[in-house]
Amino acid sequence: MTVQRTVEIYDTTLRDGTQAEDISFSVEDKLRIAERLDEFGVMYVEGGWPGSNPKDAEFFKKARKLNFSHAKIAAFGSTHNPKFKAADDPNLKALVDSKAPVFTIFGKTWDFHVAEALKISLDANLEIIANSVAFLKKHAEKVFFDAEHFFNGYKDNPEFALKCLLAAQQAGADCLVLCDTNGGTLPSEVVRIIGQVKPKISIPFGIHAHNDSECAVANSVAAVEAGASQVQGTINGFGERCGNANLCSIIPNLQLKLGISCVPDAQLRRLREFSRYVNEIGNLRHFKRQPFVGDSAFAHKGGVHVSAIQKRPETYEHIRPELVGNSQRVLISDLAGRSNILRKAEEFQIKLEANSPELTRIIEDLKELEHQGFQFEGAEASFELMLRKQVGLHRRFFDLIGFRVIIEKRNENEEPISEATIMVRVGKNVEHTAATGAGPVNALDNALRKALEKFYPELRKMRLQDYKVRVLTAGKGTSAKVRVLVESGDEARSWGTVGVSENIIEASWQAIVDSIEYKLSKGKL
Repeated sequence: MTVQRTVEIYDTTLRDGTQAEDISFSVEDKLRIAERLDEFGVMYVEGGWPGSNPKDAEFFKKARKLNFSHAKIAAFGSTHNPKFKAADDPNLKALVDSKAPVFTIFGKTWDFHVAEALKISLDANLEIIANSVAFLKKHAEKVFFDAEHFFNGYKDNPEFALKCLLAAQQAGADCLVLCDTNGGTLPSEVVRIIGQVKPKISIPFGIHAHNDSECAVANSVAAVEAGASQVQGTINGFGERCGNANLCSIIPNLQLKLGISCVPDAQLRRLREFSRYVNEIGNLRHFKRQPFVGDSAFAHKGGVHVSAIQKRPETYEHIRPELVGNSQRVLISDLAGRSNILRKAEEFQIKLEANSPELTRIIEDLKELEHQGFQFEGAEASFELMLRKQVGLHRRFFDLIGFRVIIEKRNENEEPISEATIMVRVGKNVEHTAATGAGPVNALDNALRKALEKFYPELRKMRLQDYKVRVLTAGKGTSAKVRVLVESGDEARSWGTVGVSENIIEASWQAIVDSIEYKLSKGKL
């Protein structure tokens, strides 16, 4: 698509994003993310509020030593306190002391807030905006004015909300950022209000949307289409309450669908990688259904869909996943048709003919296994092993002779002790060993690998990374059937396996055995 114009991406992950529940970045975390944001190609990186806490003050001190090739650091704050003059306000002084090249300050634009929160007159609020912007303009390359609660304010008192913008503009602001602070504005309202405001201002304007009504991305895109030249948001939509506008959706929507340049194309192709990097720094699980970058964003399950995308991907994909660093996935379930299984076999480098009896058996087995409670969407390693067994490519690496798991609790105030004893046959050799663990499943996993490592030393590099149990048959209490999903990994990759049984130890055993056999098969293929 031909590029029509450019939009400035202003990232506030390090400030607004950290107001989300479960997110706390250290100074070093913030510095690492800031460097990646610069590499990714955003125009502005809002580092924090230097007047609010020592951590942000330290960030700006250390950020001065970073060598950015593209982005500029922005420091965030508020208009001056009514009790102080602008030059004497501690908050504005902290902004100046940060030595950031860009300052962003928010000011009240909703008359309700001026009366109830600040308890000053509307004219006094206009003076505070003007004086704050004018003071900061002497100390920075650029000053942006975040018009807090602008859309709420405009709907209640359009004349006053507009006067707030004009006060900032006349004082020298470089951009007026219209904020949907409560996140309750609809896209049609954004377009209508911008249409009325745009002819009355003479400097660039931007959008800062929150996601309380699930409209933050739509509002941001609508604002750009209406003329906004700056978009503020966060990576993965981090933010207070329901989050901020998600830049991982806004950027590809603008760039790939509207032809509006935001970041270099080469960096856009690393969007998924960057999204996951920020999640990892924040110690958060990746949201699989996140548009563009999630694991499920280009995952296909229905047989009709898979058949169609094999011919023309655009039949069920709105963009090519490679453009944002993602990839097409075919899921295996009881909805799968021949196309799904053939596609997965090709992915696993297994020869399987469309009209072969093996394929018919695989389809029948798959439907029966899922009827029993097996699920292969998160356990593709188990599915690959099943395919290999059906076509005669699977090699058995060991045979179980027997195992026993003992759980002992010696007194009320101590944790139970779990021990597993196992006997396996590898070729003509019989190995009999025992191990303890943090629970019976961990003990069984430890014992099995202890028994096998003498024959297969590569298992020393393998780790059980995650373990999930789901009850499948409601109403049966402790006799219910359960499904166990195990995620294992080594230094190169991770994989999922599954087991199902009324006995949680047996279900776990099935998943663990598949996990080990998958690891060994990858080393022997």
